[in-house]
Amino acid sequence: MTIPPDYQERVYAGVLGKLIGVYLGRPIEGWAYEKIMEVHGEVDHYLPGRFGAPLVVTDDDITGTFTFLRALADHDFDPNLTPAQIGGTWLNYAIDRRTIFWWGGFGNSTEHTAYLRLKHGIPAPESGSIALNGKIVAEQIGSQIFIDGWAMIAPGDPVRAADFARRAASVSHDGEAIYGAQVVAAMEAQAFVESDIQKLIETGLSVIPRDSIIARLIHDVRDWHAAESDWRKTRLRIVERYGYDRYGGNCHMVPNHALIIHSLLHGGDDFRKSLMIVNTSGWDTDCNSGNVGCLLGIKNGLRTFAGDDDWRGPIADRLYLSTADGGRAITDAAAESLHIVNAGRALANQPPIAPKSGARFHFEFPGSVQGFESDPESDAATTIQNVEGRSRDGHRTLAISYNLTKADAVVRIASPTFIPPEAIDMPGYQLYASPTLYAGQTLRARVEADSANSAPVLCRLVIHTYGDADAPTRRRGPIVALGVGTGANLSWRIPDTAGQPIFAVGLEISSSAANGIGTVYLDYLTWDGAPDVTLDRPAGGGELWRRAWVDAVDQWEGRWKETYRIVKNEGVGLISQGTADWTDYRVGAPVTIRLAKSGGLAARVGGLRRYYALLLDEAGTARLVKCRDLTTNLAIAPFPVERDRAYGLSLELRGARIVAAIDGDVLFDVEDTDRPLTGGGVALVVEDGCLSADAVRVRPL
Repeated sequence: MTIPPDYQERVYAGVLGKLIGVYLGRPIEGWAYEKIMEVHGEVDHYLPGRFGAPLVVTDDDITGTFTFLRALADHDFDPNLTPAQIGGTWLNYAIDRRTIFWWGGFGNSTEHTAYLRLKHGIPAPESGSIALNGKIVAEQIGSQIFIDGWAMIAPGDPVRAADFARRAASVSHDGEAIYGAQVVAAMEAQAFVESDIQKLIETGLSVIPRDSIIARLIHDVRDWHAAESDWRKTRLRIVERYGYDRYGGNCHMVPNHALIIHSLLHGGDDFRKSLMIVNTSGWDTDCNSGNVGCLLGIKNGLRTFAGDDDWRGPIADRLYLSTADGGRAITDAAAESLHIVNAGRALANQPPIAPKSGARFHFEFPGSVQGFESDPESDAATTIQNVEGRSRDGHRTLAISYNLTKADAVVRIASPTFIPPEAIDMPGYQLYASPTLYAGQTLRARVEADSANSAPVLCRLVIHTYGDADAPTRRRGPIVALGVGTGANLSWRIPDTAGQPIFAVGLEISSSAANGIGTVYLDYLTWDGAPDVTLDRPAGGGELWRRAWVDAVDQWEGRWKETYRIVKNEGVGLISQGTADWTDYRVGAPVTIRLAKSGGLAARVGGLRRYYALLLDEAGTARLVKCRDLTTNLAIAPFPVERDRAYGLSLELRGARIVAAIDGDVLFDVEDTDRPLTGGGVALVVEDGCLSADAVRVRPL
C-alpha cells in the first residue's frame, strides 16, 4: 500500500465530512421524508438540536467509528487483526448499557445483542452471525455507520479496506449488512485516488457478491438516476422497492444504503446538495449523512467545504468519544485524523508523525482550530483563523485577531479539556469523560505578536475549572509582555484545583492601551508531565468532580461518608480517571474491602480490560495483575484480608517496572517484559461486591 502525498489532508477532510454529516442529520434521525418536509423543508443547513441539545453532541456513529478502529493500535497494528480481537475492543471500551450503542435490548438492538454474545464468551464473528441472531437482527445498519475509519487506513486499496470492513462488521452483523459496509469502505478507500463517482460505485460493487440484494439495489438506483434527474422521483422508487415496509427491524441496512447511493448520484459531487438529498430523504439521517460526508471529504479534500456555506465554523473541529477510556473523550477532528493517519502509516510500514514534537494543539491541518473558540465573556470582538506561517517548527498557526476598544480590555480563547457547561445535561447518549489536563502538569505554548499591531499586548495562559457548586471559574498563569512583532514561550505549572476538574484551556490577551488592534499567533499549546493531584470530594460540593470519573460499576452514590463506595454485583467493575499520557507516576489510596471477591487499586488504565492492579482477594492473597483483554497474575503472595479495614495501597510505575506496596511495605517489585502497558489513568476496581476508599493521590515520581 502506497501512502498518497496528500494523505493527511484527505483523512482530515474525511473526518470533517463525517462530523458535519452526523451533526446535520442528528436532529431528524428516524424521521420520514414527509415529516421532514413539513417541519423543516429541504435540510441544507444545521438545524436546532432536538430537545435543546447543542450542535456538537455525543453520537454512536461518531464514537463507534473512532473507537473500534483502536483495535489496530491496541494490537500493535497487526495487519492480520481478527474479528475476535475487534470484539475484544468492544468489551474494553463499551460500558454495559451506557456508552456507544443504542442499548435497545437483546434481539431488538443489533449491537446490544452482539455485545451480550461477546460478554458471555461467544467470540466474533459468531457474535454477529445470522446463525445465532437471525437475519433481521444481523442485517441492520450498524456495520455501515462505523466503517469509515477502516477505509481511511487503506488509502487507494479498496480490497484491503473491504476486508477490514468485513472483519469489523462481523462482530455484530452478517449478510447484506456486511456487503453494505464493504461497499462504503471500498468506495472511500478508492476515493483517495479516484474522483469519478460512477467508478467509485463500480469499485464498491467489485468487492461483494453479484447476486446480493445490495448489488441489485445499486444497479437499480443507477438505472433510475440515469433515466430521471429529479431526486424526489428516484426517492419514491427506492421507497416502493426497498422501503422500510419491506425490511424488518428498527433500521435495516438495505433501505439506507440505497439512499447513500441515491444522494451521491443525484448530488452531482456537490457537498451541500448531496447532504441535502440524503437528509431530506429521511430514515437513518445521521448515519447516512455521515457516510456520504466522509466519502465526499476524502474524494475532494478540504475544498469540499469551500463556498458560502460555513460548515466548519459552527463545530470548530469538536467531537466527543464517550467510552470507558475517559481520557480520550474530549477530542477534535485534527487529533482523531492524526490517529488514523498514523494507523495507515503503520500498515504501510512508515513511521508515525507527530507535528510540533507531539503538541496536543498544533494547528497543522489547514483551517483547523482544534476546538478553540472565542470566550463569549471577552470584552471585545475576537476572530480565530488558521493561517500559514508564524510557526517555528511547523507550517501553520492559529491567528487571534482582536479590537480592544478600551484600556485593560481582555479577550480570551479556549478549547475544552472536560465536559463543557453546554454538554453537562447532554440528552440522548450521555457523555462519559475524564479531564485531559490536571494540576501539576506543565502548560507550554508559543505566541507571537503581529508586526502590524497597534500596541504591545499582554498574554497569559488560562484554565477554566468548575468550582463550588459546579460554578465555572478561571485561573490565570503568569503574564508575558509581547512587543509589536515579538514572540515568547509561555510556561505554567498548573496549581492545585482543590479536586475540581479543569474543563477548558486557552489564552488571554489584554492591553494597557486604548484602541489596541492586532493579531497574536498561537503556534502550539500543549502540556506534559505526570499530574500532582488529590482526587477527593471537594469542600465546595458539586457533582462534576464525580463526572470526572468514568463510572463502570452498578452503584456509586454520594451519600456515604467515604468519598468512594462502589458496588459491582457480578463481575469486575471500576471507576477510572486519567489519560494515556500518564506514563510514569505513583498512585495511592486507602482501600477498604466491604464484601467482595476482590478489590483494589489500578494504574495505566485504558478501558475496562487494560490496566495493572494491586488486588486483595477474599481468599487471603494479594495479587499484582495485568489485564490486557485477559487477566494474568504478575505476582501473588499470601495476605489475609480483614473486612472493613482500610489498607494503604500504592502502585509506582517507571517504564516496565511496577512496584506495589501495602501500608508502605513493598510487596511486589516486577518487570513486565511482555508487551507492557505504557500509559493510562487510575482506577478503583471491585469484583463481585463492595469496596470503599477515600482520597486517591496521584503524583510524579
